[in-house]
This record gives sequence, structure tokens and C-alpha cells, in this order.
Amino acid sequence: MLTKRIIPCLDIKNGGTVKGVNFVDLRDAGDPVELASIYAKEGADELVFLDISATEEKRKTLAELVYHVAETINIPFTVGGGISSVEDVDVLLKNGADKVSINSSAVKRPELINELVAKFGSQCIVVAIDAKQIDGQWRVHLVGGKVPTELDLFEWAKEVEERGAGEILFTSMDHDGTKNGFANKALAELSDLVNIPVIASGGAGDISHFTDTFKDGKADAALAASVFHFKEIEINTLKQELKEEGIPVRI
Repeated sequence: MLTKRIIPCLDIKNGGTVKGVNFVDLRDAGDPVELASIYAKEGADELVFLDISATEEKRKTLAELVYHVAETINIPFTVGGGISSVEDVDVLLKNGADKVSINSSAVKRPELINELVAKFGSQCIVVAIDAKQIDGQWRVHLVGGKVPTELDLFEWAKEVEERGAGEILFTSMDHDGTKNGFANKALAELSDLVNIPVIASGGAGDISHFTDTFKDGKADAALAASVFHFKEIEINTLKQELKEEGIPVRI
């Protein structure tokens, strides 16, 4: 059985790490290079770096900061934010990213997924999907959750897979920052629907939430931010407890 991955997420704004609730009310969470180094040493399986205001501010991801983070870690590193072309991805990979995450740009021009997969390979392309429930339907949102669309989460996830993406990073906006647990019902439905790994994001508050998302949500990986940034959960401790629960993890 494949091991389940624990992935800390660095949400970057103005060169610093931030964290909010339901995508708003951001507060400072520390220096991204320092945090990346700590997580790599603590046993994180991967690291995700999201330049959360790049799309809204219509600028490129901070390539220099990506370079400095990549220099300090020895684990796979995914970078997202403001990516809309083959050239953007090329710059990030040359600065040390192992994978890239695209979101708004993929919804606006789905062929971008095909283009990136053709150039860099499926294993390199993660499609992030931010969604929230509106009248009982999971609707995809863009630009850091600020722009709602009519796009259905599950239909879009299936298309993303068909276009060749290697992974889906699903963030429930309803659960983000609430620390009440992941959106396991939607995650389980997603995992049953697609044959590529699904990363759970949004809602981690304690160790039981990780256990639940791997067992009930059928997630392949779990991403979290504030519980790691503010030392509420240590990655080593989390993995030991997951192992005791019979969940395969890399120790």
C-alpha cells in the first residue's frame, strides 16, 4: 500500500507566510525559508508553497523566494500562484520547484493543463481546486476563493484527470482554517471518481482529523498550515499516531 503523505503548506503574501480562516483574516505565520527547513527536518513528506495573492495582483510567483526555499530542503516541493504559461513553469522548475500547482488559469483555459503535461509530464502538474458548497452543490472558486463559478467540483476534477494532471489538491473553503476537520464526504467522492492522487486541504485542527481524512475521506495526502506553523501539531508525533492507527506513513 502506498504511504499517506503529510504536507505542510506555506501560504505566501508579500514574501512572508500567512494564515487565515475561510481564505480571509490573514495573520503572519513566520519566515517561509525557516519554516520550510524545520518541516523538512521534522519529517514532512512534501512541501507546498502558494503565492496566494499572485493571481489577484496579476504578477508572477516569487521565483527568488522559491529558489531560497528549495536550497534549504531535500523533499519534493510544489509551487503555485500566478502560473499561466509554459514559461512560468519553466522558471519555477529552474529555481528548484519539483511540481507546480495551477488553479484559476486552468479553469480559464483548460488546455493549459494539456500543454504543461506535454512539456513537463503528468507527475509535475498538480491542479488545485478551491470549492465551497452553494445550495448543496460544490462550486469551484477562483482568484484565491474570491470569484465564484458555476463549475461543479466533481465534473471539473474528472476533466482535470482526463487532461493529464498528476494530482488534485482539493481545498474546502467552508473548512479552511476552521480546525473542525476535512471535508471527508466530498473527498471520498472525489477519490472514488478519479484515479490520480487527491490531496485533502482545509480544516485540520487535531491529529484525529488526519486519521479521519485518510480513513473516511480516502485521501492520498493531507495538507495543513496553521497547526504546523503555530506548533499545535508536531509532524513526528502526528506520523507516530497515524502509524499506531494502522495508516501507512513514512517515518
